Amino acid sequence: MEKNTKICIIGGGPAGLSAGMYLEKKGYTDYTILEKSDHVGGKCYSPTYNGRRYEMGAIMGVPSYYAVHDVEEFCGITHDGPQLNRNYKNKEGRVIEPFNPKKNPLKIPHLLSMQKQVKKLAELLETKYKGYDVNGHRGVAQGRYDGFAVTPGREPVSGVNENLKDLALPFSEFCKKNGVEDIQDIWIGPYTSFGYGYFEDIPAAYVLKYLDFQTTMNFVKINLWTWKDGTQSIWEHLNDKLKNHARLNSDITQIERKDGKVYVTVNGTVEEYDKLIVTAPLQYFPEYADAREDEKEYFSKIDFERYDVLAFLTKPEDHPDISYYIFDNMQKDRYGHLMVYYRRWRDDVNQPITTYALRNALNVPEIPYDNCKATVLHDLEDMKNPASEVILERDWYYFPHIYSDDYASGWYDKVESMQGRYDTYYAGEVMSFGDMDETAEYSRELVERFF
Repeated sequence: MEKNTKICIIGGGPAGLSAGMYLEKKGYTDYTILEKSDHVGGKCYSPTYNGRRYEMGAIMGVPSYYAVHDVEEFCGITHDGPQLNRNYKNKEGRVIEPFNPKKNPLKIPHLLSMQKQVKKLAELLETKYKGYDVNGHRGVAQGRYDGFAVTPGREPVSGVNENLKDLALPFSEFCKKNGVEDIQDIWIGPYTSFGYGYFEDIPAAYVLKYLDFQTTMNFVKINLWTWKDGTQSIWEHLNDKLKNHARLNSDITQIERKDGKVYVTVNGTVEEYDKLIVTAPLQYFPEYADAREDEKEYFSKIDFERYDVLAFLTKPEDHPDISYYIFDNMQKDRYGHLMVYYRRWRDDVNQPITTYALRNALNVPEIPYDNCKATVLHDLEDMKNPASEVILERDWYYFPHIYSDDYASGWYDKVESMQGRYDTYYAGEVMSFGDMDETAEYSRELVERFF
């Protein structure tokens, strides 16, 4: 593609800003990033309270976040935030140690089984499911892998592996098929509590491409990254470093693609481009663009998680001593309940604590937002850490995905075959996974493939 190609990127989150960075690295300078909101970073959102930033979205990273590390190197920044730690409670608010055999003598057989199954899964992923961890989902439903490997070298890899078709199964079925059901007790912590749905609903591909074995072990060992000024600061630094900063408060009301050009109506003015990269939710693309029938058909299959985050204050005597996970509430029959509450700064009781809850699941009624909020506040009372004031709340459009039947029928290959067809390229969360590193990595791959 000619380096003077005029490119419009919709979305100023990790995917859109990373697309700008990788384009710039390849010599493209005529790109424009249009962001609807008044800030960059998307769900990497870190407001300020009492002179310090707290997290309303993404909290942490791990050493295998190679695309985020690309951004750090590009910007000259590093992960310099507070060290993380956590403990566990049951739904009654009692502190527990679920993985300590001395505290759970009756669970020793289960814990030993879980330990053996973790080793078994590690071997299966390296052998039977070779290629499971490449970025994106291209080819998986046909028993192929084709993408960039999740390794420091991150070289393109491809191959045939019929076993990869199993990744279309819900993760709980995938585990049962392979005799590793007990490992779900480990994977559920950094998966369901982080808003990515329930194992009986979500295809295994999503779970394992996000929580590949290396990443999961980093979570288990609490080998985690944070940023002093919040995850949003990563993307603020990137936006400042880019030659073309994201244009905030950009209200796109119409997109028309014709005669080899893309016409974008933004804030009432029509702008002309050669190519379009969409990193904003594809589910809503037909609402403002001249979506073709294939785009309408495929994008209508996308669902998302209703993931709610509250920031609250406590009285000093009610402030939690650490972050807590409530495993009881991560089960599907407890959706709508508090799953995690997060204390960011260890040295200050005058700081917001953030809570996280899912209020939807497959084949059950969605819980209204206000009902879920009331449940979470009640749960905090059970945890002996009641809220004295809620200072901020968000009901996120979270983790767009498709379900097993559509995954198995080749949804991703059909959408990938459309890349560039209407001078349009599709990126963002649904094309890889809904965390900041996977979306950024997919933007890297998109630029390498097509630009």
